[in-house]
Amino acid sequence: MTAGSGSVLELLPMVFADPGEALARAEKVLGGSPPPLHASVAHQVIGIWQRDFGDLRLALTHLRRARDWAARADSAEREADVLGTLGVALVHAGRTRQGLDALGRGIERGTGHTRARVLYRRAYAWWVLGHHKEALEDVRRAITVLRQADDVIWTARALTLRATVHLALGAVKQANADFTAAEALWDTTGQEHDKADAVESRGLAAFRSGDVPAALRLFDEAEERYAGLGTPTFMLDIRRCEVLMAAGLPSEALAGADAAIRALDGIGGQSTRKAELLLAAARAARLADDPQTAIARAALAVRLFAGQRRTWWETHARLVLIEARHAAGRGSGRLVAEAATVAGRLAALGAPAAPEASLLAGRIALDLGRTADAERHLAAAARSRHGGPPLARLTGWAAQALRAQAAGSARGVLEACRRGLDVLDDHRMTLGASELRARATAQGAELAALAQRASLVSGGPRRLLVWSERWRATALSTPPARPPADPALLRGMTAYREIAARAEEARMDGRAVPALEREQRRLEREIRSRTLHVRGTAAGGRGRFDVGGRFDVGRLLRGLGDSGDGLLVELAVLDGRVQVLLCGRGRVRRFEAGRLAEAEAEAEHVQAGLRRLAHPGARARLPVVEAAGRRLEELLLGPAAAHLGTGPLVVVPPGRLHRVPWALLPSLRDRVLSVSPSASGWLRARETAPPPGDRQVLVRGPGLATGGAEVLELAGRYGGARVLEEDDARVERVLEELDGAELAHIAAHGEFRADGPLFSSLRMADGPLIVHDFERLDRSPYRIILSCCDTARFASVGADELLGLVTALLPLGTAGVVACSAPVNDAAVVPLMLALHKGLDAGLSLAEALRDARASLPDDAVHRATGWAFSAFGAA
Repeated sequence: MTAGSGSVLELLPMVFADPGEALARAEKVLGGSPPPLHASVAHQVIGIWQRDFGDLRLALTHLRRARDWAARADSAEREADVLGTLGVALVHAGRTRQGLDALGRGIERGTGHTRARVLYRRAYAWWVLGHHKEALEDVRRAITVLRQADDVIWTARALTLRATVHLALGAVKQANADFTAAEALWDTTGQEHDKADAVESRGLAAFRSGDVPAALRLFDEAEERYAGLGTPTFMLDIRRCEVLMAAGLPSEALAGADAAIRALDGIGGQSTRKAELLLAAARAARLADDPQTAIARAALAVRLFAGQRRTWWETHARLVLIEARHAAGRGSGRLVAEAATVAGRLAALGAPAAPEASLLAGRIALDLGRTADAERHLAAAARSRHGGPPLARLTGWAAQALRAQAAGSARGVLEACRRGLDVLDDHRMTLGASELRARATAQGAELAALAQRASLVSGGPRRLLVWSERWRATALSTPPARPPADPALLRGMTAYREIAARAEEARMDGRAVPALEREQRRLEREIRSRTLHVRGTAAGGRGRFDVGGRFDVGRLLRGLGDSGDGLLVELAVLDGRVQVLLCGRGRVRRFEAGRLAEAEAEAEHVQAGLRRLAHPGARARLPVVEAAGRRLEELLLGPAAAHLGTGPLVVVPPGRLHRVPWALLPSLRDRVLSVSPSASGWLRARETAPPPGDRQVLVRGPGLATGGAEVLELAGRYGGARVLEEDDARVERVLEELDGAELAHIAAHGEFRADGPLFSSLRMADGPLIVHDFERLDRSPYRIILSCCDTARFASVGADELLGLVTALLPLGTAGVVACSAPVNDAAVVPLMLALHKGLDAGLSLAEALRDARASLPDDAVHRATGWAFSAFGAA
C-alpha cells in the first residue's frame, strides 16, 4: 500500500463498506514499517473487524496497540478516536466500567468533529447497556456537530442509532423518521455494510409497527447483503428470533438463537451479544413450552447482564426467568413480589414490557388466591389495552379478562376477550401466509379459553358454541395472500421439484443422497421464507364469514334443517375434557365426554391398527381396532351418542383430534358423515356455488401399485374428462387443469410432512405437488377426491388450527374433499373409488357416496380398514 495519511485513513470507513478488503489492507500496512499514525489506524481497523466479526480478545489486543501508537504519534484526535472504539469493545466484552472510562477519556481528548464521533460511540454503548435517556442525549449532541461538519456517513450512523433507541422506548413514529433520513444519506455512499445494517433496521421498524411479513422480508434481504460481505449476523439473529416468536414460531426461534450462540462461542465473540442471544433463546423456549430450557438460558443471561452492568437487559431477563419458573409450576408469594419488582423497574426504564410483568404478577397472585394483590397488578397491566402495538394491547385485554373473572363478571370476561381477540384478528389479517395466520392464533388461546368457560356459566350451550367458533379454524376463513407473480418463488419451486424427484429416484435405487437432501432442505427454507414475506389484506376487510364476525347459531340450525334431519356435532375442550355440542332440530345441547389426552392416545392406537390392516394377513387385528373404535366413541361422544338419530351428521373436532377415523366409531359407521374444521367452514362450503361448466379432471401419478387402475376406468365413465397421466401429469399442467374444475380425482402417492406440513405432497411425473403449489390456484376444484395415502393428515398448530393439504383447499373454493388419514392398500382403494364415483353419478354428495361405497366393499379386514381411513370434508 502506498504511504500517505489519506490512503491509510480511508481504511476506517472501508471496514464498514468492504470489511474483508479493509482487513487485508490493514494487515499489509502492518507488514511494512509504518509510522506510528499509520500503525494506529491499521491496528484500529483490525480491532474493529475482530470486534464485530471475529475474536473479541484479539480485538482488544489490537485496539490497545492502536491507542499506544496514537500516543506515540502525539495525536490527541487520533487517540480520542481509538479510545472511542476501544470503549465500545470493552463494553461488548462485559467490562462496562473500563469501557465507559475509555469513552469518557476519548470525549475529553477529542475536539469538534472527532469528539462528536466519540459521543456517538458512547451513545451506542449507553444503548447496549439499556441507558436510553443517556443514549439519546449523547447522540443528539453528536448529530448536531456531525451535520455541521457535513459528515454523511457518521450522521447516518447516528440517525440509525437514535431510531433504534426510539424503538426500544416504543416511539415508532420518531424511529421511522430517523430511519428514513438515515437511509437517504446511505444511498449517497458506498458503505455496503452500513447499508445492510440500514435494511436490517428498517426490518426492525416494520416489526415494531406490526408488519411481520415486511420484517421477515427485510431481514432476509439484510442477511443476503451481509453474506455477500462475508460478515456474521448476530444482531440480526437476535432480531429475527423476536419476529419469529411474534409470528408463532418459537421452536424455530430457539433453534436459531442456540445456533447463533454456538457460532459466537466458536469465534470468541462479544459477551454482550451472547447475553442477548441467551435472552432470545430463553423467551423462545418459554413460548415453546420448554420451561426448564427457558430457566437455564434466562438464569445465565441474568448473570451475564448483571456482570456487564446492563440494568435494562438484566431486568428483561429476570422477567423471562420469572415467567419460566411460573410455567414450571413454581408459583409462590416470593415470585409475585419478584414480578412486581420487575414491573416497577421496567416502568421506570420506560420499557414497553412493563405491562407483561404486571400481568404475570397478577396471574401468579390469582393462582395463589391473593385477589387483592392480583387486582392491583392486573389493573396496572390492563392500562396497556388502549394503545401501543397489537401484542401490547392483547396483554392489556388479557389482564382485563382476568380481572373480570376474579370479580365474578362473566359479561366482563366475554367483553374483554372479544376486544382482545379483535386486536389479534387485525394483527393476523396483516399476515398473508396461511402458516403465520394459523400459528399466530396461539397468542389468543388463553382469551378463547377464558371466554369459553365464562360463556358456559352465563349463556349455556349456544353461547359456548359461539365462542368455540370464535377461535376455531380462523386461518381457513380467508384464502392465503400470495404474490401475483414472484419469479424467484416459482424458480425455487421448480428447482425443489427437480431435486426432490432426483432424491426420490436415488432412494428407490437404494442409494444415499445426502447432497441432494441438503439442497432440498435449502430450497424448502427459501420457498418458505418467500411465502412468509407475503403481506395480508388490510385489517378491517373482513367478510361476513370472517373471523371477526359473530357466529350466527340460528343460521347454522336453519342450514342443518334444510339438509333434512341433519345434525352437527362440535367438540369443544374445557379444562382438558371434551364437551359435545349437539346442534340440530332447532336447538343446541351439551354433553360431557372423556378426557382429551385419553382420546388422543386412543386415536394414535387406532391409526397404528389401520396401518397394519392395510396389509393382507392382519385380520386378527380387526377386533382390536373395532374395540378401540368403541373406546374412542365413549371418550369423544359420551352420552351424546344415544341422541344422534340416523340422519346426516357433520363432525367438527378440535385440531388435536384430526387423526380420528370417524367412520370407525360404531354410531357413525353406517351413516352419511362429513368432517369440517369449523361450523362456519361447513356453512361456507354449503353455500359455495360450483363453477360454470361441468369440467372433470383425472390425474394418475407415477409408481402406483395398481397403475392408478381406477383412473383408466373413470376416463371411460367421464367421456369429456381431462386425463393427465405419464408425462402429462406434470405439476404445472396439473395445476392449470385443476384451476376452476368442477370435479377432480387424483390417484398418486401421498406424503405428509409433520416437520413441514405445507411441503406435504402428491407425487407427479416431475416431482412433488406440494401444498404451496395448491395455494397458487385462483380457484381450487369444487369437489376433489384424493385417492392417496395420508392426504387427510394435518399438523395442529396455534390455538386450534390445522395445516395440511385439505385445509389448503377449503379456503380456495373447494366445497368438498375426500381424503385419507392413513396408509392404505392400493388394490383395495380401487373398488372404493369406483363405487364412490357411481354414487356421484347418481347425484349424491361426497359424504353420501362415500357411505354407500364403504357398504359395497367386500367384508374383509383390508377393505373395511380402507373404507374407514377415508373421510369426506366440507359439504359438497
